[in-house]
Order: sequence, then C-alpha cells, then structure tokens
Amino acid sequence: MFGFDIGYIIIAGVFGLFSMFVSNRLKSKFKKYSKVHLRNGMSGAEIAEKMLADHGIRDVKVISTPGMLTDHYNPANKTVNLSEGVYSQRNAAAAAVAAHECGHAVQHATAYSWLQMRSKLVPILNVTSRFSMWVIFGGLALMGTTAIGGTIAWAGVGLYGIGTLFSFITLPVEYDASNRALAWLKNKNMVSQQEYAGAEDALKWAARTYLVAAIGALATLLYFAMRVASRD
Repeated sequence: MFGFDIGYIIIAGVFGLFSMFVSNRLKSKFKKYSKVHLRNGMSGAEIAEKMLADHGIRDVKVISTPGMLTDHYNPANKTVNLSEGVYSQRNAAAAAVAAHECGHAVQHATAYSWLQMRSKLVPILNVTSRFSMWVIFGGLALMGTTAIGGTIAWAGVGLYGIGTLFSFITLPVEYDASNRALAWLKNKNMVSQQEYAGAEDALKWAARTYLVAAIGALATLLYFAMRVASRD
C-alpha cells in the first residue's frame, strides 16, 4: 500500500507541476496581451454581444462574474459569464476570452456533438468524482482480506475512468470554441494583425491547461489499473 501511495504522489506531483507551469504561463500571457489595446475600442462584453448577434443568437445574456479567468458559458441559463478582467476591458486578451466563451454559446446553439456529449456526462461526473478515489483505495485495502476487494477496486477504476473520459471529451470542445472565436475575430476584421496574434497565443495556452489535465487523468487512471491488476 505504501508503494501505491508513493506512485500516486509522484504522478500527482509531476502533473501538478506541469499544471502550475501552464497556469502561470497563461496568466503571464493574459497580462501581456491585456496591454495590447484594441483599435476598435470595444470591451469584452461588447465583443461577446456582437459575436452572439452575428451568429443570430438572441437568447444568451452576457454578464459579469467575480474573479480572474473565471470566464465560462453556462448552458443551463444561457449566459456568457465574463470575469472582471474581461467584461469591461478593451484589449486583445479580453477579446480572445470573450469570443472563446461565445464560441461555446455557438456550439450550444448549433447542437455541437462533443458539447452535447460533455453535458450529458456532467451529472454522472458530479457523483463519480466524489467517490472514485475512496472506492479504489478501499478496494485495494480489502484485496488482502476478502475476494470482493478486487471487484470494488475495479469499480473505482471504472468510476475514475468516467472522469478521464470527460477530460478528453473536453479537449475538442475547448479547441473548437477557440477556433470559432479566432475565425470570427479574423473574418469580421475585429482585430488587427498584432491583436489577432495575441488573442491566438492566449487561447493556445488556455487550451494547454485542459490538455495537461487530460494527460494527467489518463496517467493516473493507467497507474490505478496497473496497481489493481498486479494485486488481482
């Protein structure tokens, strides 16, 4: 059991460091491109409202939400939630984030298959994410004393696998939203070449946070599976 703990700690530590690095780079990029002011003078909220209008989306509201990089699209109440550093700011970083979140609204409006799949997994994930680790550890602890321990441990691996699947389904959703955002910014001539380059770079680093999370989840899942298999 001690070896299992060490292995898990190493994986969590390695990917934790990767995640911290990417997150810090994202914050650095956001800060850098926050200084690149838009020539059109539009705020993040105005960018979002125009992108929604250009796609014929009339039932989605653009609202402000507290915090930094807390931006998200809520399909339940159809709101584009922009953080304080995006909603009222008039720079390349704000334009990129605002357009990206509207990209999710466009996905929702057009029934984008990967987003629909991801949304269906959310209620299941809310349950499995709470118990998967406990079930795995509990099953491994019981494997030395009862035959049902292996079944419990594999059930935990399956629960964790749902979270891993969710992480990988999130990747095309996020990359597609960024592609939609960048295409719209370019095609509608919303930004200059310099502003576009900043927006593109910022969104690339944002996407990498999801990529690191997905790879980390897969590495952890494989580790759990190998540990359970070796003791089965």
